[in-house]
Amino acid sequence: MKRVWKFLSSVKLAIVLIILLAVSSIVGTLIPQGRSAVEYTARYGGSLAGIFDALRLTRLFRSPWFLALLSLFVANTVVCTVTRFAPKWRRAFRQATEGDPKSVLSMRSSCRFRLPLDLDAARGSVERALRRRRYVLSRSLHGDKAVIQARKRRLGWFGSDVVHIGLLVILAGGFTSGLASRRTQLSLSNGQTTAVPGASFELRLDKFETEYYPQGGVKDWKSTVSVLDGGARVRAGTVEVNEPLTYHGVSFYQQGYGWTWDGARLVLEIRAPGDAASSRTVTLKAGERVPVEGVPGVTQVSVRSFVPDFVIGQGNQVQSRSDEPNNPAALVEAWKGEERVYSGWVFAKFPEFGQGHGTGGPSPRDANKIAVVLKDYTGAAYSVIEAAKDPGATVIWIGCALVTLGLFLAFYWPPREIRVVLETAQGRVDLAAGGQASKSRDAFQAEFDEIFASIRRPE
Repeated sequence: MKRVWKFLSSVKLAIVLIILLAVSSIVGTLIPQGRSAVEYTARYGGSLAGIFDALRLTRLFRSPWFLALLSLFVANTVVCTVTRFAPKWRRAFRQATEGDPKSVLSMRSSCRFRLPLDLDAARGSVERALRRRRYVLSRSLHGDKAVIQARKRRLGWFGSDVVHIGLLVILAGGFTSGLASRRTQLSLSNGQTTAVPGASFELRLDKFETEYYPQGGVKDWKSTVSVLDGGARVRAGTVEVNEPLTYHGVSFYQQGYGWTWDGARLVLEIRAPGDAASSRTVTLKAGERVPVEGVPGVTQVSVRSFVPDFVIGQGNQVQSRSDEPNNPAALVEAWKGEERVYSGWVFAKFPEFGQGHGTGGPSPRDANKIAVVLKDYTGAAYSVIEAAKDPGATVIWIGCALVTLGLFLAFYWPPREIRVVLETAQGRVDLAAGGQASKSRDAFQAEFDEIFASIRRPE
């Protein structure tokens, strides 16, 4: 048991574990995590992908060996903290004991002189001088000898321990996040309400806006949302990129946006070529047939389908490359009574280019007298909001605060210690004093000299 305790309390072990964890984390960052076997094979080749899988490098942060390293690091940190804590506590809070002038004078800062006072008066003078410098005192009296122990900034001795505790809290938060965190994407149209997974409340999208730069690029997305708990509106706000809304531990982030083109409203211009007076504008949805008046040879127009990003795919089939309106196109048909006189694709961004053509019938020549232009198209934009619940985040922030506090105590709150031994000799008192500080030793030496100069030559 002693050997195990000694092994776990080793500083060398801590250094080795930190290096291994750092290298492992770098590898886990360079190799994409949680992808499919097909993707790893395509990217790295079959042999290398097999090695990665065998070593669990594709799911490194949940692999048994990585968790074992973390567990060993936790055990090492706990043992190191416990082993070193008790001596530090005794040093910071123990009461003054009988002192040996020789051991006091062996301290880094020291002085010795005689005071023309009795023991009580000398002790009172020393204690007043130390208290003026905000030292906390303890004393012990042994007949004709008095020992005074003075300390300040005692918490500085525990800076490294606070850092260790903070690291343990951060690791605990990381484990909690890994096991219990949830992230879900919610796609909402204006006015739509959906239940938040893992929560007892709902989210409603009141309004979604996209702001653009003058050059046309997307500047910002904004989602005005309401949180509904039990049917009542309990929270409202605007969710933007890097500006989430949080309710009962669930944070809502603006993740993106998209378009739904089901039921898109289209605006078509229909006219006879070269005859501006015959131009008519109609508004309709895909699948609708609406009447047209005033255009020679046409009584009705319909849209069979609409695609926002037209492309010819496999088998010469029309497809939409994406939901973005990069190349909007509509398959339009024109009718004269029940006779179809026009059928073809018209393109919003290329109005002169199209595949419209007459379909035969008694008046195929009418097709050459029809021009169709896709003037406008309106789809319903939806907002993609990520609902994230990370119960370990608060724990991690607490750990970060503890680490920061520990570093402050270790580097900017160095403890100082002074011991004074007073002994009666020939009607006077011999004073032997020593002191030390872990940091800022020059400043401590100056303070030490000022304290005992004031005792030696009182005003």
